[in-house]
Amino acid sequence: MASVSSGGGMLRPEEESDAEVRREDQDNINHFARLNARLNEVKAEKESLKKQLEGIDDASTELMMGSGEKVMLMMGGETFFEVSEEYATEHCETEVEKLQKHVDNLEQEEADILEEQAKLKTILYGRFGKSIQLEA
Repeated sequence: MASVSSGGGMLRPEEESDAEVRREDQDNINHFARLNARLNEVKAEKESLKKQLEGIDDASTELMMGSGEKVMLMMGGETFFEVSEEYATEHCETEVEKLQKHVDNLEQEEADILEEQAKLKTILYGRFGKSIQLEA
């Protein structure tokens, strides 16, 4: 029975593991795969939110450069409506707080996922050695 290593080559006979895959092992492998999929989702969502934060930050900077007495056009859904510069500034600040809180939650979830994956790696590499590839 030949296994493939992470380098794409064949494992040497002494590196192969003849350990039988138990139900518990398969459950751990599946759990690791689900965590890996969620990790990718979290990273993508976090990047999207950071881009939104950057856009709102740019808008806030533009608002700060104003005189404070202008009427601004603000987009709500697919419609623009007039608001005071003060209201627009407050809205930007509120959105930044909300998005930053969401980013912080995603960062915590990412850390939790990585911690859980580290535990699973320890278990699975301990059981299968180099015969299993868990890196993304």
